[in-house]
Amino acid sequence: MRALRPLIGALVILASLTAPVAAAPGASGEHARLYYLSLGDSLAAGVQPIGDPANRFRTDDGYADQLHRAIRDDLPALEHVKLGCPGESTTTMIHGGICSYPHGSQLDEAVSFLHAHREFVAFVTIDLGANDFACNDLPCFPAGVASIQQNLPAILAALREAAGPDVPIVGMTLYDPLLAAWFLGPDGEAFARLSVDAGFIPLNGLLTGIFQAGGADLADVATAFSTTDFDTLVPLPDVGTVPLNVVRICQWTWACAPAPIGPDNHANAAGYAVIAATFAATLGY
Repeated sequence: MRALRPLIGALVILASLTAPVAAAPGASGEHARLYYLSLGDSLAAGVQPIGDPANRFRTDDGYADQLHRAIRDDLPALEHVKLGCPGESTTTMIHGGICSYPHGSQLDEAVSFLHAHREFVAFVTIDLGANDFACNDLPCFPAGVASIQQNLPAILAALREAAGPDVPIVGMTLYDPLLAAWFLGPDGEAFARLSVDAGFIPLNGLLTGIFQAGGADLADVATAFSTTDFDTLVPLPDVGTVPLNVVRICQWTWACAPAPIGPDNHANAAGYAVIAATFAATLGY
C-alpha cells in the first residue's frame, strides 16, 4: 500500500517546475492541476436506481465521487476524470461497445489520458468483474471467471504502462448482493451461504491475485462489507437475528429494497461511502 500524501507533495513540487504537457495545448494552469482518474463499471459511475434514467441512472454519490470530494477537502487542485461506464465488463473495457469515448474503448480513453497527463496523475481507481457474469446465479461463475482471467491482466498491464511505475492504481474486491436471498426461507439461506463460499470467496481471491500481480493495490471492499461473516448475528426489527453480512448488504445496497426501486445490486449512498473510505485507506489517506 502506498502513502498518498508524500506522492501528492512530490507531484505538487514537480508540477511547479514543469511546463504544461504537450498533449493539452492551451490548457491554462495545467501545471497547477492534479488528476484522479476513475475507471470501471456502474459502481465507478455511481449508478443507483434513483439516478437519472436519461443518464443510465448515474448519480454524483458513487464511491469515486465521494472519494474525490473527501480528498479535495485537503487538496483543492485535485480534478476528477470520471470514465466509468454502466454495464462495462472486462471485455467491453478493452473492445468498447457500451459507452462512447473519443479514443475508442474506456481502456483506450484511459491510456490516452494517462500518456498525456502522466506527470500530473495522483492516482487511478478501477472496479471491474461483476458484469462478466451473465446472470445472478452460480452456474454463470465459470464463464465469468474465465473472462476476468483473460482480460483483467491485459487491462492492468496497459494502464501500468501508460501511467508509469509510480502512479498508484487501486482495484477492489466485490461485495455479494446475492446475500439478499437470505430472506427467501431455508432455500434462500442455503443459497446465500453457497454464494459466498463457492462464489465470492474464490472470485475475490482471483481478483486479489490479478490486481497484485499487475502492480495494483487493492481496496478490500468485501471485507468492509463483512461479506463472509455469517457468525455475527444482528437483531433486525420484525425479522429476528440476521447474519451481519446480510444486514450490511441490505443497509448499503438496494438488493433488499422492494419494487419498484429494488431489488437492485448497486450500492446506495451509504454503501458508496464505505467503498470510498476503503479506497482512501488503501491509498494511505
